[in-house]
Amino acid sequence: MNDVQVFESLESFAEARLQAGLALGVFDGMHLGHQAVIDAARGERELGLLTFEPHPVQVLAPARTPRRIVTSFEHQKKILASLGVDFMVVLPFTPEFAEREGCEFAEQLFATGVKRVAAGRDWQFGKARSGNMSHLAEWGRSAGVEVLAVDGVMHGGERISSTRIRARLAAGDLAQSARLLGRPYSLFGKVKKGQQLGRTLGFPTANVALQREPLLPNGVYLVEGNGIRGVANLGTRPSIQSSSERSLEVHLFSDEIPMEYGWEMEVEFLRKIRDEIKFSGVEELKEQITEDVRNAREES
Repeated sequence: MNDVQVFESLESFAEARLQAGLALGVFDGMHLGHQAVIDAARGERELGLLTFEPHPVQVLAPARTPRRIVTSFEHQKKILASLGVDFMVVLPFTPEFAEREGCEFAEQLFATGVKRVAAGRDWQFGKARSGNMSHLAEWGRSAGVEVLAVDGVMHGGERISSTRIRARLAAGDLAQSARLLGRPYSLFGKVKKGQQLGRTLGFPTANVALQREPLLPNGVYLVEGNGIRGVANLGTRPSIQSSSERSLEVHLFSDEIPMEYGWEMEVEFLRKIRDEIKFSGVEELKEQITEDVRNAREES
């Protein structure tokens, strides 16, 4: 799987002289609706995605900033690579950028040499939302660029959206979240040094660094870490610490997987096994982990 190239400006993208199709928007989660926009942009030699950082709402209305489904660019790049995306154009979203007229942004975008662009039909951009997909199509015709407006993807009579997925994840509904995402919900991070209690209990774990608080409830889950089945505890570990800081500890059912610090792991959540519980002591904790692992192995 090739690494996704990142351009940090339209100027650097233009200098690359790619014969590209480009999906436009804020793609938190890369759910089935986002994938429909990406698919619409296919057909040229290269396929890319143009997005903004930080999230525009964080600049325009900070109090309404949503919690992200995908929390890091490394995680986002990994998902995009699996979708066949070659590159990203990540534009800094600043108050100054927000004041640009929509036509000015479109003119600069089309000047990059892009051949095809796609976005959701209701996508708006520019100062006071002065640009929309009808405008973009009109400006694109003048520039010789194909512009495709993509309808929202429906599921169960409702449009798939990041807001809807966040609500399902917060409720612990992994099955519905996976249907809306088009894949299991996952977290991505580097293995860091922990307390190494799992080793003494006979179940070595990888302590995966979290980018920010995940959306799922605390609990023990059946997971896949880099394609290997295992169990994971997501929570505050009340039996062994008093801190409220959440952690993700993963035990994989393979002795061939290294648990080296700095090793990157994508953890896919398949099913919740139980809630996180505070045990009376280490022996009771070990007995429960043994039962969790036995039950999870039976499903593997």
